[in-house]
Amino acid sequence: MRGFNKAIIMGNLARDPEVRYTASKQAVARITVAVNRRWKGSNGEVQEQVDFIPVSVWGIQAEHCEQYLSKGSGVLVEGRISVRSYEKDGQKRFATEVVAQSIQFIGGRRDEGGAAPSRGGPHRDEPATRPPRFGSLRDEKGFTEEDFPLDISDMPEDRGGEEADIPF
Repeated sequence: MRGFNKAIIMGNLARDPEVRYTASKQAVARITVAVNRRWKGSNGEVQEQVDFIPVSVWGIQAEHCEQYLSKGSGVLVEGRISVRSYEKDGQKRFATEVVAQSIQFIGGRRDEGGAAPSRGGPHRDEPATRPPRFGSLRDEKGFTEEDFPLDISDMPEDRGGEEADIPF
């Protein structure tokens, strides 16, 4: 039997990205994505919990994270779950993280005044203020992700206190 390991998470950075370079000069960024979840408890009150998920991003994507992301930035990460073991003080320890295969920046960068900068690009005179989203290709109708930006701050907070039914 063949296994399957895929993780998709969407949330906000809990801190600024930390970028380091391997001996072979490959960039690796360590980010922590805060993911909120809500549910209705047995007493009927809405409960909320935040999971802080460690993510490793490699190569040019890591450099883009350092350049364009900061604490609070929204991201959508697709990758795989990795569990490593190591020894510290004579005890075996384990570390679990998501290794990103692609990362999308959600929402725009804010300038110091709080306004979103204009988006430049190859068809405008001004330069782009952020890199293109990873994997942003045109669909069969010619639309890209930029045509339908997702800003999680615009998503409704209350869904009647219930989470969506997921069939698994």
